Amino acid sequence: RKAHADSDLGIRAVAYEIGVELELATVNIFKSESRSATFRALNPNGLVPVLVDGDFVLWESNAILTYLAGRYGSPALISTDARRRADIDRWLHWESAHMGPAIAKVAFERCVKTMFGGTQANEVAVSAALSAFEEHCRVLETSLRDKEFLTGSLSVADFALASSLCSGAMVGLSVGAFPRTTAWLQRMLARDSVRRTLAEAQLSVSEIYSTGTSGAVAAKRIFS
Repeated sequence: RKAHADSDLGIRAVAYEIGVELELATVNIFKSESRSATFRALNPNGLVPVLVDGDFVLWESNAILTYLAGRYGSPALISTDARRRADIDRWLHWESAHMGPAIAKVAFERCVKTMFGGTQANEVAVSAALSAFEEHCRVLETSLRDKEFLTGSLSVADFALASSLCSGAMVGLSVGAFPRTTAWLQRMLARDSVRRTLAEAQLSVSEIYSTGTSGAVAAKRIFS
């Protein structure tokens, strides 16, 4: 059996947390490789990430996180309790609908647009995204209260959100003004799985921005 995932930080970290080794293959979105007929056969949206496990194809980062945890690793990361699972899903949806897009907008304007589009950042758009980021941080700060992790114990939601914030740090976004959020993020950054993921990401980030090679890739592991 084979499984394919991308180099998304959260996916890598969850995979390493549960002991799944990934063999990565690059999809260069700046050369429109994700728009090819071959790739669209896997994901008609023409977007990364994509996971292929035998005859099963899955796209959307947070769906891949939950699949990996449930299929190959740790049900505790997604929970079998209906209420806790709903809480985990809530944070996964919140990350993809709110925090993730705000960070992505800043990254697009500050990095992608200037480096590969040859145009200046739209400061009005940047300002709006920064305001949204700060508002989302306030929501996170309030929600964490005295909890060690987002839903009380470690879950895939922690990896999804921590990966977004790590990506945000690469474009100058900080949670330093939010002490509970900072403490939670430091707990996540201290995990071996996250440390390994970030070390690998640092090795590739210069290539990503100097050559136009997307950091989002297809990944493969052979399962015995």
